[in-house]
Amino acid sequence: MAVTLLLQQLTVPPGQRLLIHNLEWAEFESVLEELGEHRSARIAYSHGTLEIRMPTPEHEVDKELLGDLVKILLDELEIDCECFGSTTFKGENMDSGIEPDQCFYIQNHARMRGKRRVDLTIDPPPDLAIEVDVTSKTQLDVYANLGVPELWRYEKNQLRIDLLQGGEYRQVTTSPTFPRLPIPDLVAEVLAQSRETGRSPALRAFRQRLKQLLH
Repeated sequence: MAVTLLLQQLTVPPGQRLLIHNLEWAEFESVLEELGEHRSARIAYSHGTLEIRMPTPEHEVDKELLGDLVKILLDELEIDCECFGSTTFKGENMDSGIEPDQCFYIQNHARMRGKRRVDLTIDPPPDLAIEVDVTSKTQLDVYANLGVPELWRYEKNQLRIDLLQGGEYRQVTTSPTFPRLPIPDLVAEVLAQSRETGRSPALRAFRQRLKQLLH
């Protein structure tokens, strides 16, 4: 006998994830609608598998810091961008959907200026996406399916930079968005300092360090 469960009956503890298999696209859309936009849970959908994640407080602190760090980098380098945060990106033709921890339109910022919704049938994917504590192959498959060219993955106090090449992500040591800077080392320094001195002092120190490196 088949058993039907309502989403309200399911609880995902912080730091855990729930996988739902054999979910058609229309069912995925219905799940998104039922979950609503104002929620703490994150989703990733790829070829019939839906992952629902519940982030931890530590995860939220780190992802905000990484987002602030990228904004400072872009500001100091005078690079224009549009920040779309944890917007839901989905495409039925790609059979995929994801909500990044942070994402930025940089090369394509002009095309996204003034937009408040994303339609991947006409809009490009974000140029840079950030994920904290990626433990799921589902998430990586989705980013590849959507064609996100640069993915930062922060795991175990280290930043990994991956570029999409031939449909797969390959690790590199230098970000093409910030080729002059040792991004993984800078990220490690800022996040370590933030744990000692707090977020604001760490970001102020990072801005000063950046000015020295760039001039």
